[in-house]
Amino acid sequence: MNKPPLKKNPTFGIAVFIVVAILVVIATLFYNAIREKHEFERQNAQAPSISSEAAAAAAAVKPASGLAQ
Repeated sequence: MNKPPLKKNPTFGIAVFIVVAILVVIATLFYNAIREKHEFERQNAQAPSISSEAAAAAAAVKPASGLAQ
């Protein structure tokens, strides 16, 4: 009548560990990709601002020279 104690099957625990490890790797890849994309956009956003300031200055000079004629 006494049942022998059941041994736990470690397969389920190892499967959960592998799934969690894969999800952590995927999350890390996404995090790094998004962070580097924002860094890239931040670095490239500074260059057009200089040319846009120059374009604004040139536009401000043109009407003044037009009025002088």
